[in-house]
Amino acid sequence: MSTAGFHTSPTRSSYDVVIIGGAIMGSSTAWFLSDNPDFDGSVLVVERDPTYGACSTAHTNSCMRQQFSTALNVQISQFAADFVKNIRTYMGNDDRVPNLNIHSFGYMYLADTPEFATVLRANAKIQHQVGAATQLMTADQIKADYPFYNVDDIVLGSINLVDEGYWDGATVFDWWRRQARERGVEYVSGEVVAMTKNPVGSRVESVALAGGQVISCGQLVNASGPRAARTTKMIGIDVPVEPRKRFTWIFKAEQPLDRDLPLTIDPSGVHVREIGGGTYQCGGHSDHDPPVAYDDFTMDHALWEQHIWPMLATRIPQFEAIKVTSEWAGHYSMNVFDHNAIMGPHHEVENFIFLNGFSGHGLQQSPAMGRGTAEWLTYGAYRSLDLTPFHYDRIARDAPIMEKAVI
Repeated sequence: MSTAGFHTSPTRSSYDVVIIGGAIMGSSTAWFLSDNPDFDGSVLVVERDPTYGACSTAHTNSCMRQQFSTALNVQISQFAADFVKNIRTYMGNDDRVPNLNIHSFGYMYLADTPEFATVLRANAKIQHQVGAATQLMTADQIKADYPFYNVDDIVLGSINLVDEGYWDGATVFDWWRRQARERGVEYVSGEVVAMTKNPVGSRVESVALAGGQVISCGQLVNASGPRAARTTKMIGIDVPVEPRKRFTWIFKAEQPLDRDLPLTIDPSGVHVREIGGGTYQCGGHSDHDPPVAYDDFTMDHALWEQHIWPMLATRIPQFEAIKVTSEWAGHYSMNVFDHNAIMGPHHEVENFIFLNGFSGHGLQQSPAMGRGTAEWLTYGAYRSLDLTPFHYDRIARDAPIMEKAVI
């Protein structure tokens, strides 16, 4: 990705809002601030890697779904779908902005036990209550619509073919950054290495960059992805976010399927989806899933040979003969507390705003989360979706909101 538009150092010594991390969450917040007529402050986005080569945004599978176990997460994805499909309108009818859509091949959850089927039924009930078009399917129904599956062990399936599938996250990301900069948001290539609080510890007063600059801030947003915990430790706060490695493979099938492949979540944890032209994308992780170093992107080739490929060939026999064309490892910003976003202000350091722990859902949640964070920074409250259930204080209270539908 281009580094164009980045300053080498801040042009000012003080900003109303400093955002640490310029990937999808930081840029969404910056854009929504720039789009809000009630916000007239200055914004600095500090990004340690302006190429975005190793960030989670660059390694995403770029899909969205509404099949979550909490109603708020469903609503968050519903706004994402609306934003993507109406991006030009949201961006002021700028005719430079392309019209986008969602390739709605759906997510297909497959349950191989009565217990898992019960979870899918409970999730579908929640999804239906907020307007999602989730369908439950018996094994026979799945086989009739998607004859390429082996469903001998399947008890129940769950799919939604409305606003659930692939979308062009890279283009949305690009236009958020481009318009935000055009409206005065400043992006700087640098790394925050320290923070200073006021004498009573209730506010962050300034941040120090690796280049030596000290920048005063009115409010600070931690949008540093898998590095969230490193950022919060600078002011003595712990946040339960860890980098967890996730692997992706692109492959071509010798015998392509005769219809779109939903993003299939196998009971084994392996997932695979359509790309087009006989090409597919799959992913997974090992059973041993520890936190990893921030710079650890080493592939696990044994995982492919011993687990991923065998499971693909078992579930979809036509995938016995496939050829891997590319592969990579990326990081989830895993919230190990409850797999949900961590947002809003700290209960003691009042101007330190969290935007962390999306646990693999970040790209699809970025429109609603950026909008909500911008609202909080502007008004001290949410004006659209009420995101207060995701505030940091639930961690201090030990009151998790478990999201069960984590891939």
